[in-house]
Amino acid sequence: MNVLEKFKGKKVLITGHTGFKGSWLSEIMLLAGADVTGYSLEPPTNPSMFDIIGLEKKMNSIIGDIRDYDKLKKVFDENKPEYVFHLAAQPIVITSYEFPRETYETNVMGTVNVLECVRNSDFVKSVLNITTDKVYKNNEWVWGYRENEPLDGFDPYSNSKSCSELVTHSYKSSFFDKAGIPVSTARAGNVIGGGDFADNRIIPDCVRAAVNGEKIRVRNPNSTRPYQHVLEPLNAYMTIVAGQVEDKTLQGYYNVGPDDSDCLTTGELASIFCSSWGNGQQWYAQSKDGPHEANFLKLDCSLIKNKFGWKHVWNATDAVRKTVEWTKVWAEKGDAEKAADEQIREFFSKA
Repeated sequence: MNVLEKFKGKKVLITGHTGFKGSWLSEIMLLAGADVTGYSLEPPTNPSMFDIIGLEKKMNSIIGDIRDYDKLKKVFDENKPEYVFHLAAQPIVITSYEFPRETYETNVMGTVNVLECVRNSDFVKSVLNITTDKVYKNNEWVWGYRENEPLDGFDPYSNSKSCSELVTHSYKSSFFDKAGIPVSTARAGNVIGGGDFADNRIIPDCVRAAVNGEKIRVRNPNSTRPYQHVLEPLNAYMTIVAGQVEDKTLQGYYNVGPDDSDCLTTGELASIFCSSWGNGQQWYAQSKDGPHEANFLKLDCSLIKNKFGWKHVWNATDAVRKTVEWTKVWAEKGDAEKAADEQIREFFSKA
């Protein structure tokens, strides 16, 4: 059965639905026929994928702070979600250096609030906490990190996500195992795709420069990252959430990243973007003067592949091309919602 069919008619709650990944997930769920509720702050960027594809008019969108437990609990009680995807977060490394306390409040206590709402409900059937590949203690190894490696993110963002993982582990052991509610975490590598307009991310930086006819400034061009199209991890998240309902032994802690061939340097990724964009687009290296960021990081995704049979559909080059394809539709004031839906249908027809 196609994973989309498993969400038809289901009540789904997505925290962080106004963000880049949350917007794509919301659109997927709507196409799947789910009853979708979102809880999040206002869209974090302007423009935003959320606004461009008109999600506010198509779903039950509730604007609220994940740190506000009482409001979040009311959303749970009124909508009674069966499936919960927790994406709400402060997701930017550099921002976490500027606002560490807010980052911890959002990423740690936000997770506590979501899990408390689940604990105090009798309708949730499956929960997934989406974290990051940066939760691991990074030793700059040449091999991929596995799920049993130590958690200890360096910067406030990465560390707060490590804490979010530990909170989830505790709630699972203390409450959810007894209640029979399967809960998992997913540690995803870097995602790219149309509609990401965040600051301090390589593809949005490329998009802004290309649209404005400027050269792309690349920070840390030799940093190696696992890049994947946003639909890749979202497919994995849906597979986990639906699968662990049918078989609770499938719940766990999963890496979700591309194959080794799609672990690219930032410079390589920028070069693929320039080639895909055309028009003589170029990039240049900025002197490295920012805060610490890992130079090398990749994941071993054997576990999710073995347990769920999950596999990639698009490689990193495909992902960049799909990003450029959608971006050009948007930049030329075409039907960006239709373009997104076509990419979703194409992707899941092959998944």
